[in-house]
Amino acid sequence: MRQQQLAHGERQRGRTSRRSASEIMTLMIHFHQSRYRDFKAYYLLHVQVHLKTEFPAQVSYSRLVEWMPSVLIALCAYLQSRKGAPTGIAFVDATSIAVCHNRRIHRHQVFKKLARRGKTSVDWFYGFKRHLVVNDQGEPLGFSVTPGNGDDRQVIPTLVKGLTGKLFGDQGYSSQALFEALLEQRLQLVTRVRNNMKNKLLPLLDKLLLRKRALIETIYDQLKNIAQIEHTRHRSVANFMVNLVAGLIAYTHQPTKPSLNLTQNQLMLLNNKA
Repeated sequence: MRQQQLAHGERQRGRTSRRSASEIMTLMIHFHQSRYRDFKAYYLLHVQVHLKTEFPAQVSYSRLVEWMPSVLIALCAYLQSRKGAPTGIAFVDATSIAVCHNRRIHRHQVFKKLARRGKTSVDWFYGFKRHLVVNDQGEPLGFSVTPGNGDDRQVIPTLVKGLTGKLFGDQGYSSQALFEALLEQRLQLVTRVRNNMKNKLLPLLDKLLLRKRALIETIYDQLKNIAQIEHTRHRSVANFMVNLVAGLIAYTHQPTKPSLNLTQNQLMLLNNKA
């Protein structure tokens, strides 16, 4: 990674830190597995007390926070290696990532030039949207982050590049242009029909799989309530991204994930019928 970095003309001291990049990455990922609600409590009460043997070179909490942005690229590369294998069945959905309470929007400064107001089925929020594509085994296939007011359909072609089979999403992804664009790469978009659209007959199998969209909603619930990827205490954009990426990596290391529990023979039958 260091060999590929572009030089910006400034002189670099190149001093080695007391914490290696792998140690910082390990701490960030383990934090999302630890059930602690904030990183400061995790580091002061758990790492510096119970993990002295594993991390003997202790540094202050503020110093560690300063080093976090340096591992963002490495975390993104590692997340790419944690992707699941395409199975011919994929689910896509987006969730809101609020960065502050709605009453503090006008005073918020950290994400002032990046975050936007968006609306979910529940309420308005100020922040970003996280888009995720998973297979039937609950393994991530693609992910993206966009402003809160973005159109969910615009990121789909990039998000599902290289996938084939069937992609199941909610009504917000209904688009004839998007359907035709994905069909060119042998990926069929399956969504429910909106009230203002002409009714179309869906095969029984597609209707049954559409009902299984709760799989990806369960994954988002675990990412928010177990991995703590959403909170309003961020003080920098880089650390916000580190938190999101490390949370998804922590999810990929779960021994059991939400799954449809389809066998290989069942997948082959579904793909042949598709």
